[in-house]
Amino acid sequence: MAPALRDLFLLRPDVVFLNHGSFGACPRPVFDAYQRWQEELERQPVEFLGRRFRDLMQQAREALAAYVGADPQDLVYVPNATVGVNIAARSLPLGVGDEVLSTDHEYGAMRRMWRTVCEERGARYVEAPVPVPVESEDEIVERIWARVNSRTRVFFCSHITSPTALILPVAGLIRRAREAGITTVVDGAHGPGQIPVHLGDLGADIYAANCHKWVCAPKGSGFLYVRRELQQRIRPLVISWGDEAEIRGVSRFLDELEWQGTQDIAAYLAVPAAIGFQREHHWEAVREECHALAREVRKRLTGLTGLDPLSPDSPEWYAQMVSLPLPATDPRRVQRRLLEEWAIEAPVMSWNGRALLRISIQGYNTRSDVDAVISAVPRVLDGG
Repeated sequence: MAPALRDLFLLRPDVVFLNHGSFGACPRPVFDAYQRWQEELERQPVEFLGRRFRDLMQQAREALAAYVGADPQDLVYVPNATVGVNIAARSLPLGVGDEVLSTDHEYGAMRRMWRTVCEERGARYVEAPVPVPVESEDEIVERIWARVNSRTRVFFCSHITSPTALILPVAGLIRRAREAGITTVVDGAHGPGQIPVHLGDLGADIYAANCHKWVCAPKGSGFLYVRRELQQRIRPLVISWGDEAEIRGVSRFLDELEWQGTQDIAAYLAVPAAIGFQREHHWEAVREECHALAREVRKRLTGLTGLDPLSPDSPEWYAQMVSLPLPATDPRRVQRRLLEEWAIEAPVMSWNGRALLRISIQGYNTRSDVDAVISAVPRVLDGG
């Protein structure tokens, strides 16, 4: 990537930042827009929140909806994907004996959340194992669907998995679920901005995602999309006013979830600036360059370790983020040494008994960043 693009981000120059997937990174022009909204709020809070809130949020929703291929009446801003999935899980009518089907590639916080909700309701959280390396989309769909039974009420999975960084075949799984009358909830935390997302075509019942990650918006910006027919089921985690739906001419879904009391909405209002930043900098081409670097680091690192990658070498399976197996090691020690001794910020995690190094490539990364991690990993693993 061009150094000029790297200069537009606020990241410290003394750190090789290969961990965009955890919390994202915001470009300076977008961060400036975010702070301008914060300042505008503070100059006249009553006017901003009391009289302009609805119109400002409508405009921000329209820009985001166009970006993800949805109707602006079908999504609301939330602080992050975790909040969105929590809203969905606590709204769905799970009862004693019901099952929520998922995979063993899900984000740890979401696994804990579903187990908690199921325990409270007398339901059961079931994880279908998806062994790696994966070989075909049909194989994954069939393996997961083998765990469906008459008690399955909800199917939950990630669009792009957090520990293994795999793009799951969600479209095929959603079709199966729709035919079986099973509600689909998709964790899209790593989707929008990293891969093209068109929610109207995807067909998920519920899709929760982040804007602060791959869209490069400020922290605290995500969204919850709910298919129109299911919106009457959704209840907010925070009960506030939410009694002006008829006056405003909107659904209760929007009315209850959009206004949650006094809050700083600057991160939401800056999302259109993030979308504009990507458009201005030809982000489709940037994503392609990022995938090429991710492909390079995957090839070079698996060549060093001799361990098989987790998927075929195709953009259908991974995009800008790739998880790479390491020999048996202490993940925390490796991650700590990468940072302390090599100034490389990259997560090393334990998943199903494997150590995985997850590398995220964003527009600010360069080949020198790839060279740095390739040089460091063998020495860290050898203890040198």
